[in-house]
Amino acid sequence: MNRLTEGLHYYISDDGYVVFTEKYHLDKGYCCGNGCRHCPYHFENVPEPRKSELLAELEKKK
Repeated sequence: MNRLTEGLHYYISDDGYVVFTEKYHLDKGYCCGNGCRHCPYHFENVPEPRKSELLAELEKKK
């Protein structure tokens, strides 16, 4: 990934943070383990107990 495009690879949150999109993560190809908001890999590399907390939050949103 050479160049990131706002709106496609990331956006700026209301709080001013850079938030990477699902496309960015898919292009990267793996879970980095940081518990990213749009992780398409079900937080596979996030250590417990944070991984379970994030997965529970996802279930609540469904």
